[in-house]
Amino acid sequence: MLTDSTQVSDLSMVFPNDSIVKLKNEEAFQSANYDIEVFDKSGKLLLILSPKKMLDSTSLISTIKIEDARFKTKKGISINSTFGDIQKNYKISSIHNTLKNAVIFVNEINAFFTIDKKELPASLQFDTDTEIEAIQIPETAKIKYFMIGWN
Repeated sequence: MLTDSTQVSDLSMVFPNDSIVKLKNEEAFQSANYDIEVFDKSGKLLLILSPKKMLDSTSLISTIKIEDARFKTKKGISINSTFGDIQKNYKISSIHNTLKNAVIFVNEINAFFTIDKKELPASLQFDTDTEIEAIQIPETAKIKYFMIGWN
């Protein structure tokens, strides 16, 4: 129910049964982010939302970090899915090699999926310079989290 036109002020209507936690003003000024955490009533973290502008209730949501398996793409990919599931359902746009993760970009859904490098062959786990190819990632590699975003 979140889109590229969802404003921070709309969140209480979008998540009427969940708890929304924002940083206090003094915390926000000390942080580079002003992330908004959404928890279910049992206290489980569901989503982390990043607005485009800090401390502005009219700001649009720019990214959504999915933290709970109840949230899925239209093709059923969740944080419980694997790299093989991503490959079967989407065209991979690019793969970025970071210090601790392989980041799989899927442009058709404005998303990227993060896989911990511990899931990769040992030769790739400590190297940030090597380009990672899809064939090098095991189909069984688990998704650590995924994010959806809009420019």
